[in-house]
Amino acid sequence: MAVSGRIQVIAAFAALYLIWGSTYLAILFAIQSIPPFLMAGARFLLAGLIMFAIARTQGPLRSTSAEWRTALVVGACLLLGGNGGVTLSEKFIESGLASLIVATVPIYITLLGWLSGMTPRPTPIVWVGLAGGFLGVAILLGPALRLSASGHPAIGMSILLLSSFIWSAGSLYSRTVKHAASPFLGAAQQMFCGGLLLMLVGLFAGESKKFHPGNITTLSVGAFGYLVLIGAIVGYTAYFWLLRHCDPAKVATYAYVNPIVAVLLGALFAHETVTLRTLGAAALIIGSVALIITVQQLKSKTLPPITAAIETECGR
Repeated sequence: MAVSGRIQVIAAFAALYLIWGSTYLAILFAIQSIPPFLMAGARFLLAGLIMFAIARTQGPLRSTSAEWRTALVVGACLLLGGNGGVTLSEKFIESGLASLIVATVPIYITLLGWLSGMTPRPTPIVWVGLAGGFLGVAILLGPALRLSASGHPAIGMSILLLSSFIWSAGSLYSRTVKHAASPFLGAAQQMFCGGLLLMLVGLFAGESKKFHPGNITTLSVGAFGYLVLIGAIVGYTAYFWLLRHCDPAKVATYAYVNPIVAVLLGALFAHETVTLRTLGAAALIIGSVALIITVQQLKSKTLPPITAAIETECGR
């Protein structure tokens, strides 16, 4: 690979690691003065429209009703259930903690893939990884259940555990259906459908009644713009470029690098607390995810189910 090519790869990985890792903090800042579902819905609707424009530069926008149906279901699972859950949870817990729980997605995918018959029974070493991941979650969740009088941390973590499950199920579902031929068009469709669903949920939840545009802070506006233009557009473009030029196993490493970035940024810019308990749980969860992904890659020369499912994600 030429020097310029290596620089492009390094820059793309840096974008993927830093941008998608930073979106947890950006979400925290954005929802300080914008209701969570309306914020997430507007974010993905705008990002979807921009992705449609990008897809148009690649050729005519041709799509079937079946592909739109796929985008609707995947958008409902990944963006409404998944990203919507992340956004809502950050009203109750810190952004770094949210990123650690979301890191369990590959663990869910491995279990669901086996239970649905899409993948073989996990090997003993994978079971070790699964156990380590859930032990890490238990370490995080235990004090919240025992010590929180208000129950808010427990609520946030419970929302995330459910949303991570929905995200994982949607990721596996997306492997069995037909998508638009252009990855940019497929991404645009998912973002548009997911964004529309998020907006509808926000309206039905009465968020519009509590939302006063005049109260939006400059920090929230800046964070929202970052989530749309940088988090969704730049991050997604870097992701697709890497999938075409690098080993998918290397691209999948973002799944356990992003939480590290999110925890560090939360501590630096949002004054979030990083305790020894959090660090221990993070080591267990991230290490377990790294183990599972590595084993899946070594088991097969074809694209393994866990990595293929991760590749359907729309980032954060």
